[in-house]
Amino acid sequence: MKRRPDALRIILCILILLTMILSFGACSKGSRTTPAKERDRASNLIPALGITTIEHDEKFGGVNIKISIDDFNALGFAFGDSLNIYFSNGFEVKGVPYYNGFYVDTGDPVLVGYPGYQYVRLTYNYGEDMYVKGGLTEKTTVTVQLESKGKYLNIQESMDIHYSDDQGDKSDAVFANFRAANVGNLRWNILYRSASPVDDQHNRAAVTDRLAAEAGIAYVIDLSDSDEDLAGLLSAEGFNSPYFRSLYDQKKYVALSMSSAYRNESFSKKLVEGLTAASGFDGPYLVHCVEGKDRTGFVCMVLEALAGASYQEIVDDYMLTYDNYYGINETGDPTRYKTIKEKNIDEMLQYIAGFGQAEEITTADLAHCANEYLLSIGMKADDLDALKAKLIRGMS
Repeated sequence: MKRRPDALRIILCILILLTMILSFGACSKGSRTTPAKERDRASNLIPALGITTIEHDEKFGGVNIKISIDDFNALGFAFGDSLNIYFSNGFEVKGVPYYNGFYVDTGDPVLVGYPGYQYVRLTYNYGEDMYVKGGLTEKTTVTVQLESKGKYLNIQESMDIHYSDDQGDKSDAVFANFRAANVGNLRWNILYRSASPVDDQHNRAAVTDRLAAEAGIAYVIDLSDSDEDLAGLLSAEGFNSPYFRSLYDQKKYVALSMSSAYRNESFSKKLVEGLTAASGFDGPYLVHCVEGKDRTGFVCMVLEALAGASYQEIVDDYMLTYDNYYGINETGDPTRYKTIKEKNIDEMLQYIAGFGQAEEITTADLAHCANEYLLSIGMKADDLDALKAKLIRGMS
């Protein structure tokens, strides 16, 4: 009789032991799966863009990745990140900075989410056509992965600049970035530059058009639009640039649809086309793109140099655009001023100076260099002489 309780105790102990073993096994199983779940959770925090279609950005010579900037950023990407970009044909670009502007050296790759762009754009800054170089087609797809978070954040933060499309208290000339390039030996008020008087995406067209009328602009060199673009813009509801329409009706314009890649053959051919056409008309001339900043800056730099402008005169005129749009000048923002000057103006002038065998741009004979540049890219000597006679004092 005394053994029965002992038997019950033994059975009870066995049951308790079994329960503990099962519980331990369950806990052990849980401890093995938790890290995996955590890894899965962590991997979801790493930004990545899956297989996505692309298109050729023919005007600027790059690749539009067909996702909006907002949607791209919503995946976890941020300006200042370093990215690896893989195309389905095997072409890849690694360690690419992602910025909201073109804050890289000439020829370097950059992924840009520029305000107003429909898609994020991958390109070589002022360089060759990435779509062509990569052998891409409309059937090629792309994936994007994070290479390093915030690797270029210091550059993004130091170069991040924006402007408003509201005029506010800015004068018409400042708002439209409209001015005469009265430097070197240019005839007085013969060459003007500005934002577009026809494309109103930045709310400046009507203001620019009014200033063009006041200046008596007689011929327009439109660097950004094609003839088809202009036809669409002039027929758009709300178009309000009557002076440009009058020049358009008289065919006193040339539409070049140029990219910003000034080293490319296509850019050179279009520049020769535009300057040759202008040489057959009297001025004053207006050179513009959309903002009157990059393409306009390069073309005006060439014409100013051709007319004997000094290095400092060219720098001052170019940088006035950045003061008009962003308030960046040598006194108020010397760091950004210096960076823009070195990355844009100095590199452009060094390129032009190379055609004249010059190495030091601050002391080079820039008129000779610009002359040799235009001849080298295909402008005929007679047409160049005709252009100089229109633009430069003392030439006929």
